[in-house]
Amino acid sequence: MSGDHRPAGTAGTDSPAGTDSPAVLAGHPSLHRHRERAGKEGQVLHRSKRGWVWNQFFVIEEYTGPDPVLVGRLHSDVDSGKGRCKYILSGEGAGTIFVIDDKTGNIHATKTLDREEQAQYTLTAQAVDRDTNKPLEPPSEFIVKVQDINDNPPEFLHRPYFARVPEMSNVGTSVMQVTATDADDPTYGNSARLVYSILQGQPYFSVESQTGIIRTALPNMDREARQEYDVVIQAKDMGGHMGGLSGTTEVKITLTDVNDNPPKFPQSVYTMSVLEDKVSGEEVGRVKAKDPDQGENGLVSYRLTEGDGLGVFELTTDSQTREAVIKLKKMVDYETKRTYMLRIEGSNPHVDPRFTAWGPYRDEATVKIMVEDADEPPVFVAPSYNFEVEENAPAGTQVGRVHAKDTDVANNPVRYMIPRYTDVEQFFSVNSEDGMITTTRPLDREAQAWHNISVAAAEIGTNTPAYTHTGIIVNVCTMIHLLTSRHLSLDIMMKHLKSFQLYSSLCIFRISAVDKDEMAHRQHFTFSLAPEIAHNHNFSLKDNRDSTASVHVLRKGFSRLTQDVYFLPVEISDNGLPSLSSTQTLTVRVCSCDSRDTILSCNVEPYVLPAGLSTGALIAILACIVILLAIVVLFVALRRQKKEPLILFEEEDIRENIITYDDEGGGEEDTEAFDIATLQNPDGANSFLPRKDMKPELQGALRPGPGSTRGHSVDVDDFIKSRIAEADSDPTAPPYDSIQIYGYEGRDSVAGSLSSLESVTTESDLDYDYLQSWGPRFKRLADLYGTKDYPMNDTDDGEDS
Repeated sequence: MSGDHRPAGTAGTDSPAGTDSPAVLAGHPSLHRHRERAGKEGQVLHRSKRGWVWNQFFVIEEYTGPDPVLVGRLHSDVDSGKGRCKYILSGEGAGTIFVIDDKTGNIHATKTLDREEQAQYTLTAQAVDRDTNKPLEPPSEFIVKVQDINDNPPEFLHRPYFARVPEMSNVGTSVMQVTATDADDPTYGNSARLVYSILQGQPYFSVESQTGIIRTALPNMDREARQEYDVVIQAKDMGGHMGGLSGTTEVKITLTDVNDNPPKFPQSVYTMSVLEDKVSGEEVGRVKAKDPDQGENGLVSYRLTEGDGLGVFELTTDSQTREAVIKLKKMVDYETKRTYMLRIEGSNPHVDPRFTAWGPYRDEATVKIMVEDADEPPVFVAPSYNFEVEENAPAGTQVGRVHAKDTDVANNPVRYMIPRYTDVEQFFSVNSEDGMITTTRPLDREAQAWHNISVAAAEIGTNTPAYTHTGIIVNVCTMIHLLTSRHLSLDIMMKHLKSFQLYSSLCIFRISAVDKDEMAHRQHFTFSLAPEIAHNHNFSLKDNRDSTASVHVLRKGFSRLTQDVYFLPVEISDNGLPSLSSTQTLTVRVCSCDSRDTILSCNVEPYVLPAGLSTGALIAILACIVILLAIVVLFVALRRQKKEPLILFEEEDIRENIITYDDEGGGEEDTEAFDIATLQNPDGANSFLPRKDMKPELQGALRPGPGSTRGHSVDVDDFIKSRIAEADSDPTAPPYDSIQIYGYEGRDSVAGSLSSLESVTTESDLDYDYLQSWGPRFKRLADLYGTKDYPMNDTDDGEDS
């Protein structure tokens, strides 16, 4: 079966031999016969016959003609044209979109196709017998592709776009990228080939035609001049050629701020004024440097750089308005100084290093502050007054004068008055012009000895007078000058007291006296130490000649451990007629203080430590005790270690060295159990025996043994005693608690063997009387053998007796 594409579609070509192209759908029997004829004339390459070679069919989308579109025609080689072959079509859209003429094999599209909905359809064709419906050929599959036309314009999916770029950016700085899409087939023609262009926003911005990247086109675009730009970008298909479809989008571009503007004061000189009655902390005025930048780029910090008012005024910054606020640091006085000059600097704390060359990011301005005069109340010459008046003085007696003056430039006169709430019973009056205070009636000291009143002063000639007040203390004195008795008491005033750190010649307190009797206002007291302590080495007393005295210390280093209380008898005399005196005892107590001379306690406290024993000394004593205890413990441990045996054989229990057996020794001929040479040569046994419990300081030469030599008889008793003496005096010998066993019985005794074995059967003519001369140790043997005549045999010389 072969396919024939009609003018409604584009005919396909046969696929090359040996390929698996999807166009391989049908075969041509005539092609095989041509190959056979060529083989008869010459050598040709043979191949197997392909049964089906078909081509693809194409149909244009969006066809709107009145008749159905002819897609193509199917034809089978078995169709002889007699109408017996019937064509059947199945698959996607068969019978609805695509129909086939069962006689001719023509395929038509009955509906308008859209490639964007479905790009291709897969169909199956088969030729069957019309009468029997039996397949004349196997079914074959082919594809109908919808051919694209430019029917979709480009679209921007994320419209509108918003972008930000810093001001003063260089030309070509990337702002953002816009992307459009086209639903047409990008593999067919130029329907989906897009080109970008800018329709609005020139000459400030440009767009790359292929990528859609928007870039700056002008240098030094200033945000302060213009902040926002509306840019329109167009995307056009067909490569931008005429006839192509297009789509547009709007891009809003905002210039972001950079610190490219220094702060600037609108004025170079500011003038302000302040009343002299303003208190510290009150606001004088405000200035502000303008900076068109935004955010932290527009922040301005202020400071005072110079001027004669640096100590009088201070500068702060309002966090809301960013203004420099000038405030009073000290009160000003119009009569003293009327003008102040200040120099204020405003600068940016955050400077962009890219624009430092554009100039200093700071500015200065001058502030001139004028002090204005205020109507201040009068000022008294003294803050308070103390007057005295005799009791029972007649009314009108002058008590004293107060004086106030106007400190303003006008220097208005002052009038005085006594507020009635300070002198309810109206004992006193004041002259309103000169300030003289007088009594209104006689005063009784016994009824009231002291009067506290107040005098107010105000300027004359002001509409709203301001008053100022001063305190007056009036002492009512007695009229009797000489009294028969006067009793004095001490009023101690502590001034300085530094316990443990008192320096010589330091005044630690002052004392004054109070006389219960009243004398004239010229009453005077003198002070002195009692004669019995006038020459003490701790304290001295100095009369200040003003009815007070100062007590001084004469040494330093007072300690509560030595003495915590001192008693000073003080004699006080007045200037009365006759002069009377009194002796009062002043108690000085030493107090404990901390490092900052703050008094902690002056009470009597028990002391745990003895005198002179500090904390450091106590710690040293405890450390010595601990060291002594450690030495004692170490010594005891060493003593216990020395009591252990020094010679241990392979660290075994000493009980393992005790062996019990019933074997009788083999005599001197038995050389296996011990070294017989040592016993035979007692002189050689005097060898060096090192001690294991101590290291000898000096190892002396080997000393000779006892006086006997080889070949002479040796007294065993003397031999043992000499060995014991050597061990006692030799520091290199084993210790005293070691065991030395001497099993030597002697060499070549003249008595021969002392063994009684075989004595009864052996004849002997030996005389044993010489045993009497051997000493008390051999007396028993001499008695046994010396008195009886037993025959002795000399053959058992090596046996033990």
